[in-house]
Amino acid sequence: MLDGMRGARQGRLKIFLGMAAGVGKTVAMLRDAQHLRDEGVDVVCGYVETHGRAETDAELTGLEMVPRRTIIYRGVPLEEMDVDAVLARRPDIAVVDELAHTNVPGSARTKRCEDVEALLAAGIGVLSALNVQHLESLHDLVLRATGVDVRERVPDRVLHRADEVVVVDLAPEDLQERLRAGRVYPAARVERALQGFFRTDNLVALRQLALREVANSVEQRARDRVRAGRDEDRIGPHEVADAERVLVSLSSSPSAARRMLRQGARLAGGPNSRWFVVYVRTPGESPERIATPALRSLTDGLSLARELGADVVRLEGTDVAEALARFAKERGITHAIFGRSRRPAWRDRLRGSVLDRFMRLAPDVDVVVVGAHEDPVAATKGGDP
Repeated sequence: MLDGMRGARQGRLKIFLGMAAGVGKTVAMLRDAQHLRDEGVDVVCGYVETHGRAETDAELTGLEMVPRRTIIYRGVPLEEMDVDAVLARRPDIAVVDELAHTNVPGSARTKRCEDVEALLAAGIGVLSALNVQHLESLHDLVLRATGVDVRERVPDRVLHRADEVVVVDLAPEDLQERLRAGRVYPAARVERALQGFFRTDNLVALRQLALREVANSVEQRARDRVRAGRDEDRIGPHEVADAERVLVSLSSSPSAARRMLRQGARLAGGPNSRWFVVYVRTPGESPERIATPALRSLTDGLSLARELGADVVRLEGTDVAEALARFAKERGITHAIFGRSRRPAWRDRLRGSVLDRFMRLAPDVDVVVVGAHEDPVAATKGGDP
């Protein structure tokens, strides 16, 4: 972190990634902040949430705290990070906890990760913490593995933007012991948490996701060094495979659009991979003729695509399959993602589906078909994910 700060125009971001609450992300982050302060770095705490945990409170000793901003929402005073105060203070490093947090309505920005981006743009480095289940592209995997619909999520570009990602790892059994000892939640919440979100199978699945994310981050940085011509003696170009090039076909009547987009983000595999979300507008979908619900759904899908880091491309044409196949050839697409058609099967057999025609026109492209319906919203089962 210290080496990277020197001469950097933008602030450097270091993220402490964990599988769940209670693994020790905030403690590790604060200990790093204390070490930097001891090295003479100007460090402040923009926002730290200790949840009343004595071990976390103890790590704040000696660190400067920037007063929080109070916002009145529906008559209730709520505290948020005072981004303007941190910018005015201009430290070398700001500690900003709970990266996935959604700000109170009335804040300058919707998400805390957007506040962090504002600090980075101003040249202020940031230490932050994140649980793996809050990554947008992992939402479907987390939902299937744990049965929990995680509502607060951050675009993957936030993690990809990080200059360093540190996994704070803990065996599931050790985390459960922390829960039983009252080091994570109050005693009244412990049993419900252990029977719900903090079940062993859930924690094992989340731990695997966290470790895989860090492994992907390390691999991507190796690719970056090779492309930049550094470390060539230690890492040869033959050891690093080229990233996949992924196309997601989005329509004005999307089938499981969010799942398709998350699948695209995962398949692309890294911050420097190219993936495209392509919408082909036919004459029947001109602004004057497209239905308002379809337009709203399409707009929401394209917005999520940008958040996930896709290049959004709009094409015009009368033949959707031909336009997509031509684009795939021009851009060297290796994988294409489609949603399963909602139309009656007899119509596809009579007229031919876009998917079938695309596969004939682009035989070298591997195709992934995502189910027609979004996953049902599951109730959060025990604990706070």
